[in-house]
Amino acid sequence: MDFSTLHKAHPWHGIDPGTPEEIRAFIEIVPTDTVKYEVDKASGYLALDRPQKFSNIVPSLYGFIPRTYCATNMAELTNKALARFDVEGDGDPLDICVLTEKDVTHGDILVSARPIGGLRLLDHNQADDKIIAVLKNDAIYGDMTDIEQLPTRIVRRLIHYFTTYKDIPGENTQRMKFVSIYGPDVAREVIKRSMDDYKRLVESQEE
Repeated sequence: MDFSTLHKAHPWHGIDPGTPEEIRAFIEIVPTDTVKYEVDKASGYLALDRPQKFSNIVPSLYGFIPRTYCATNMAELTNKALARFDVEGDGDPLDICVLTEKDVTHGDILVSARPIGGLRLLDHNQADDKIIAVLKNDAIYGDMTDIEQLPTRIVRRLIHYFTTYKDIPGENTQRMKFVSIYGPDVAREVIKRSMDDYKRLVESQEE
């Protein structure tokens, strides 16, 4: 018996992410979830992060790209876009939204997807990009190659969600700041840089 198959691969460290052109995404939450799930970095199990106290519904499949890490190399693109030098990576795997016309009823799954663009966002002083992708072979979104092909209302819905989902009603401070939308070429560069940041993270821990 091959005992290596008896252990579940860690979603962040143990799964091949594919390439920047066609990636594998680990999905944590779906639009029907009323609580926020997030992978526990130590164990790899999907953990309950917090109930959704307010009426924010994630508008797509949402998760991260395995073996990515948002640090200096990835944040450099945000610094260049803003003509700044002080923006850092958020120290997490790279977030991804995967669009599909299907009703996917639960997370903790892997999907194959094509990046078509992304949203450049700031969480305080940290780069918190969201890669926008389409599910491979999806009947509605599967042939799209550029975020400009999406209906404007879909893009607006994504921007609204990610600029408000961490806000607390009654408070006047907005935590998430929308910077810009970018296309597939930049999305692939963001993914590549986050993969490089992950390699550096692993190498630093092995030393």
